[in-house]
Amino acid sequence: MLLLKTNMGKEILVTGGAGYIGSTVCSALKDTGYEPIILDSFVTGRPEFARLHTHYDGDIANQQLLEEIFKNHPEIEDCIHCAALIVMPESVTKPYEYYKENVTKSNELFNNLKNLGCRNIVYSSSGSVYQFTPDFEVTEESPIKPQNPYASTKYATEMILKDFCVAYGMRGISLRYFNPIGSDPQYRTGIHIKSPSHLIGRLIDVAEGREPYFEFTGVNWPSRDGTSIKDYIHVWDLAQAHVKAVENLDHAFAQAEINYLDLNLGTGKGTTVREFAAAFEEVYGKKIKKVDAKPRNGDVAGQYANINLAKKMILWQPEKTIKEGIKDTLEWWKKRNSVIDYNEDR
Repeated sequence: MLLLKTNMGKEILVTGGAGYIGSTVCSALKDTGYEPIILDSFVTGRPEFARLHTHYDGDIANQQLLEEIFKNHPEIEDCIHCAALIVMPESVTKPYEYYKENVTKSNELFNNLKNLGCRNIVYSSSGSVYQFTPDFEVTEESPIKPQNPYASTKYATEMILKDFCVAYGMRGISLRYFNPIGSDPQYRTGIHIKSPSHLIGRLIDVAEGREPYFEFTGVNWPSRDGTSIKDYIHVWDLAQAHVKAVENLDHAFAQAEINYLDLNLGTGKGTTVREFAAAFEEVYGKKIKKVDAKPRNGDVAGQYANINLAKKMILWQPEKTIKEGIKDTLEWWKKRNSVIDYNEDR
């Protein structure tokens, strides 16, 4: 019989808790009885999201600020680390910024957490660390070959966390998630970038007349229809995985060889971009103009996750469908201007 720790009111530090993923994680924590404590620099995160919880404005590598947080919240034992720069094409043109923000500062964060007695870390990593495989399915044992600086920073940070766990007796789980869609089902938070460049944002721009057509960026990939294959997972399922990782650390590490784990998070099946566009049209209720185009810098053929290990180790599995993710994104799109004041942007 598995006995879960009581979580009522337990405080958990969430870096990047004002971002898309981080804010949804905070809502999931709150709904489960935890008290998220947000640390965010608001370079990309939204103050409106942070105001829903206790929050601190600052850099994850700021030792003095972390000491203040732990002085005010001495019971914190767990950190969920979501803070990062996340735009793959941008990372190709700005590798210095990505390595500085995502790797160097994570190293400082982990060291400061160690010194402050916070030894449980759940890290939001990425499925982009994997090498392309002919059948597109990847397990945690699949070859690693990041294809762009963003992916390289994610893998480098995983290695730092693993080394900290081995050397200092910490416990770490890197959650390698694939392609998040959707929003908090209660629409408290969601995609906050005003003009997002990711797939569903581009589809919405075309559907609402801001762009003349949608481009399939790459149509000669070795997939069933030539477009890349992704694993589109509802952001609420991702958020629940972070909660499960915190709740089930003891269960996970009772089975692990060392105090560190990599876990894939996805739906367990792949969807091509053409298939996703067709699902979007069905949910939205109208056809949009689509054209074929060349791949962007940093684009890859894609992959989808084998999630058996996450099911076993943290007792998690996804529940929501792609169409639910599209529906929740569209509903959030209607509401977000009433939640976000873009005039506050720095």
